[in-house]
Amino acid sequence: MSPTTPKLLLNEPLARYTSWRVGGRADQLYIPAGLDDLSVFLQNLDAAEPINFIGLGSNLLVRDGGVRGTVVLMHNVLTALKMDGEFVYAEAGVTCAKLAKFCAKEALRGGEFFAGIPGTVGGALAMNAGCYGSETWNVVKRVTTINRSGELNTRDAAAFIPSYRHVEMPVADEWFVAAWLGLAKGDAYESAQKIKELLAKRLASQPLNLPSAGSTFRNPAGDYAARLIEASGLKGYIIGGAQVSERHANFIVNVGGATALDIELLIKHMRDTVLEQQGVLLQQEVKVLGELSLGELEVRE
Repeated sequence: MSPTTPKLLLNEPLARYTSWRVGGRADQLYIPAGLDDLSVFLQNLDAAEPINFIGLGSNLLVRDGGVRGTVVLMHNVLTALKMDGEFVYAEAGVTCAKLAKFCAKEALRGGEFFAGIPGTVGGALAMNAGCYGSETWNVVKRVTTINRSGELNTRDAAAFIPSYRHVEMPVADEWFVAAWLGLAKGDAYESAQKIKELLAKRLASQPLNLPSAGSTFRNPAGDYAARLIEASGLKGYIIGGAQVSERHANFIVNVGGATALDIELLIKHMRDTVLEQQGVLLQQEVKVLGELSLGELEVRE
């Protein structure tokens, strides 16, 4: 449920808003009360102010030095989810898990995979999130975005160029606030059973008992990042409080007290080791945000 009043939190620790449970502070964290409120806030924000939007923080590494400017939190904000004619209308703050259940309840087929995405609709749109052979933009018909001036724009999906874990925006400095999804008619029971199967598969294969951020690297064409990482002998490798999961090699878990730098150093070690041993340069899927803390050496790509 959206907050009844907006919140502006200064020097706010971001570790509590990310699934890795690490990261420094935001200069200011804004939690809007709704779309109209967000629009007014952006209209009054300095044009030079850096802005970043986050949802569940599940594909995000916030560096220990924190984030300059404004971070807008969309989780539990913009949560409308309904049928709009033949389409599913979902706002950016809706969790993908809730979206999957809604589609199944409406006897719509093709949205079950959203149950395996640990994020929000806004994040899924921004990175073309997917799993189990399906991707977000396969079902997107049109979207609404908001820009720095607080203006809303609705465009058909054809205006965007989706690719593997990426979407090319037609205009810079715009963020997704809603989408209309087109799904085929199906059977509510069958969709619910498929969701149960996908969740069971996820539970069996992923380290859901420890803080993580999902897949660290994209799967290279014709292969799997987890296979390459495991073949390089990296399962269980630890730097500080960050560990390559022993259950799923493409996951990094916080086993206790990890810093963002621990995780970033581990990402670099994994990429370098796989390149040396397997001859494949893995492409990072996790987004890195913010600055290194004072006194830390920069982690080079």
